[in-house]
Amino acid sequence: MAGQWSFGNVAGVGSLDVGRLTLVEGDSFCLSAPNGDIRPGAVAGLFDRDTRFLSRFELTINDQWVEPLSVLPSTPFSGGILGRAHPANGEADSTLLVFRHRYVGRGMREDIVLRNLAREPAAVTLSLLVDADFAHIFEVKEQRVTARGERSVRTLPRGLVYDYVWRDVRRGVTIELQGEEVMAADGVIAVSAVVPARGEWQTCVQVTPAMDDGPVTPHYRCGHALETAVPLRRMRSWKQSAPHIHADHEGFNRMMARSEDDLGALRLFDPDHPDRAVVAAGAPWFMTLFGRDSLITSWMSLLADPTLAEGTLRTLSRYQGTKVDPRADEEPGRIPHEMRWGLSRSLARGSGQLYYGSVDATPLFVMLLGELRRWGLAEEAVKELLPHADRALAWITEFGDRDGDGFVEYKRATDGGLINQGWKDSFDGISFAGGRLAEAPIALCEVQGYVYAAYLARAYFADEAGDVSTARRWEEAAARLKAAFNERFWLAEEGYFALGLDADKAPIDSITSNVGHCLWTGIIDEDKAGAVAERLLAPDMFSGFGVRTLSSQMGAYNPISYHNGSVWPHDSALVAAGLMRYGFAAEASRIVMGLVEAAEAFDGRLPELFAGLPRDEFPEPVPYPSACSPQAWAAASAYSLVRTVLRLDPWIPGSTLWLAPEVPGPLGKLTVSNIPMGSTRIEIRAGSEGPAQVDGLPTSLNVRTVPRLPQRRIFLPHRE
Repeated sequence: MAGQWSFGNVAGVGSLDVGRLTLVEGDSFCLSAPNGDIRPGAVAGLFDRDTRFLSRFELTINDQWVEPLSVLPSTPFSGGILGRAHPANGEADSTLLVFRHRYVGRGMREDIVLRNLAREPAAVTLSLLVDADFAHIFEVKEQRVTARGERSVRTLPRGLVYDYVWRDVRRGVTIELQGEEVMAADGVIAVSAVVPARGEWQTCVQVTPAMDDGPVTPHYRCGHALETAVPLRRMRSWKQSAPHIHADHEGFNRMMARSEDDLGALRLFDPDHPDRAVVAAGAPWFMTLFGRDSLITSWMSLLADPTLAEGTLRTLSRYQGTKVDPRADEEPGRIPHEMRWGLSRSLARGSGQLYYGSVDATPLFVMLLGELRRWGLAEEAVKELLPHADRALAWITEFGDRDGDGFVEYKRATDGGLINQGWKDSFDGISFAGGRLAEAPIALCEVQGYVYAAYLARAYFADEAGDVSTARRWEEAAARLKAAFNERFWLAEEGYFALGLDADKAPIDSITSNVGHCLWTGIIDEDKAGAVAERLLAPDMFSGFGVRTLSSQMGAYNPISYHNGSVWPHDSALVAAGLMRYGFAAEASRIVMGLVEAAEAFDGRLPELFAGLPRDEFPEPVPYPSACSPQAWAAASAYSLVRTVLRLDPWIPGSTLWLAPEVPGPLGKLTVSNIPMGSTRIEIRAGSEGPAQVDGLPTSLNVRTVPRLPQRRIFLPHRE
């Protein structure tokens, strides 16, 4: 594989989960106990490129553990912990405070400050108990770490070096402690010091990983100014360029501020193209590029930064499938599902660095390219990316449509692949109304919507180039798919659409949120949209905070499961966008406000998912225990909600901007400034009454103060 991908020099997000401190910076992250310790045997550690470089990092003062008192204000990639040492003999309370300031990024720096509150000096021995097992991230997550390879330990004057060799892979880590009297041996690094009365003493710990070609350079190094570190500079730049969003609703404002931090923090940068950012899926376990997640996140965050979409498209195009490889579910033209870079390829999906088992990433790639062009992507970039879109469309028609019936299905090639390959990819995520699991090949409803939108996007590009025959071919393909979908997937008795078609082409009759994506893409006939909207907001589907992934009336319903009744903010945000697209503004607003109020319960952050328990019984949303936080498409959902209520739809090549706000009353006046719009920036002010006001709009753009509703028939953009 040409040009191995590396995710360095990027920012992450710090959070204190229940019983865990999480700091993330690029594909480096650190999980620890609330007091900062990494304890042996725990789901914790310092990770980089899917490998654990610290499996133990415990601090003691005079051979006693430090008691945590508080978490200090942090940046996304750094955190502070206040604790106190064990009381001296005969004393009721400790007089020694312990501050741990941790900075993560291609390694770790930790500044430790001891503050003596007593009236006489304190003699202390500070010890670090350390170890490195170089386990794969999946082994740690699933608590099945297996010893392999050869590991050795060397002693330095101020620390220890752990070296590791397995097959043709070499890894290492150096742990050093500053001080005059440092001792290191047998997994312990210690220093003796005297802390002045009413004074402070401090030291710095440096953790430096090593890859095959030697030690990496940590972003934070002892003795270097913190404010010049790359993560801080990149975060400052992100905040300056991001839109400024404010409403008369403090909960909404907190959600937007937190989403700005999270989305900026989850960006990853290609070292071969340092100005090219993509988005990682989520912390802590999915800090890598995922096809589906990154494409949907990029779409939802176009309001914030269209360059994320371009970076995602360019990066995924580099790894587009070229051959048939059943182990990786790779096929020519297929867009990757997941990238992994750890030591043990046998533990990664498909037993390699790249796994392609996603049925939706490939049409989403073409969809996003079409939408990005509407936001002003340059013609030169279109010319570079369009051949990849054509290869993706070839995969759809040659490999995705497995039986030639016009629908795109999935079935894994080997038992090492994902059983389900849509966004609900848990093994039990696709079931019939009674609870029976569906058998592959499966054609999911939302995937047909993505394919429909991909066909239209390609028709748009052909029309723009004056290629009438190609434009007509893809128009007709979209029309055929839409007609077949509305015939074969429609459940007349339910007044709803099936989740999918199973191996026997029988409708999978469970009631799910997936159909809301079909509103988003516009594949649903208008005469059926009203029934769908009504059902999406019915009590069995709408929890009060969001749309359940599965109706509470279904046999597999479990509100505290991953995909069978939980609420995913990104899913609900796409449903809201689809409802608004078809003109169901009141229904969309209920979902918008439900998510805003859910975010308030999570300190402003929309998590990956939360329980689908009914709000009338549980007034606060119940967390899902292992939800990623932060998570990319959850953070981007906030920007999607803003675009939805503004009913903002640019078509810059066509010199048109649709803008017909439907701002929910509780938000009051909504102001969004610094919105990227082609080569300029605009400001929009809107409320629940009266027309929107726009500043900075180029004279070349004609504002249409009506919503851009789904097309009543297939037609090209010059006829919109």
